[in-house]
Amino acid sequence: MKSGACTGAANASMKLTLRQIGTGSVPSPTLEGAGCRRPEGDILERMAPSDESSAYLAPAAFVDSDDARVVDWSRHVCEDEPDETRRAVRLYYAVRDDITYTPYADFRSPETYRASACLARGAGFCVAKAALLAAGARAAGIAARLGFGDVRNHLCTPRLRALMGGDVFYYHGYTEFSLGGRWVKATPAFDRALCERFGVHPLEFDGLADSLFHPYDASGRRHMEYVGERSPRADVPVAEIMATFERAYPGLMSEGATIPEKRFRDEAERL
Repeated sequence: MKSGACTGAANASMKLTLRQIGTGSVPSPTLEGAGCRRPEGDILERMAPSDESSAYLAPAAFVDSDDARVVDWSRHVCEDEPDETRRAVRLYYAVRDDITYTPYADFRSPETYRASACLARGAGFCVAKAALLAAGARAAGIAARLGFGDVRNHLCTPRLRALMGGDVFYYHGYTEFSLGGRWVKATPAFDRALCERFGVHPLEFDGLADSLFHPYDASGRRHMEYVGERSPRADVPVAEIMATFERAYPGLMSEGATIPEKRFRDEAERL
C-alpha cells in the first residue's frame, strides 16, 4: 500500500500550497507539481465513462492484458459468466485473496509494477494488484483503469513504519471498473488471510458500490485515512511512483527487495 505525495512529514520539501479548483472560490490544499488534491465531498468523485474508455480496454505496458498468462487466468476466473458485473466481482476476489499482499519488493524494478509479473509471482503490493485486476478486466471485455490516492495507515507494522519513515503511503493503488454506465472503485490490496491477522474486515465488492478502505478496524482502532487523491490512469505511472518513493522512502527502496514476500504477514501476526 504505497502511495504518492500529498501530506505528512515524509519529506520536508513537500509543502502544501493553496490552489483554486475550477472556477469555485473555495481553495483546496494541493502539492506543487504533484497532481494531488485533498478530497472534497465524496472522497473520490465518481466519473461517468467517456469516449476515452477505449484506452481502458486496450493493453498497456504494465496493465498488459494481452499477456497470454493474464488472458488464460482471466478466462479461468470468469468462465462462461455472461454478466460483466459478476465477471468483475469474480476477478476482484481472485486478485484479493489469491495474490498475497506485500509491501516489500524491488521498487526499482519495472517488473514490480507489471500485471503479468504480479500474477506470475503470486504476490504484489497495492499498485501491482490493482494493475492485475485492471488487466484481467480488460481481457474479459470490461473497461478498467487505475486510481491512486494517498493514505495514512494507522495499523502499519513497526518494521514497515521504520523503513518508510512514517505511516503515509503515497500512490496507494486501486482499480476502477466501468460498470452500468459509471466508474466503480475496487481495492483488492489486502488478502483475507492478512486482514484476519491484522484484525480488520476484508473489503467486499459487489460491483455496485465503491470498495474503499474502512476508517476503523474490527476493534474500533483507526485503520486507514485517505488524505489525497490523484487522477485516474490507463496505465501505471511507474516513473512518477519510482521518483516519489526514492524521495519519500529511501530506506524501503534500499531494503525492500531483500525482505521475503511473506514477511509482512508474519509481522502483522505479532501486532
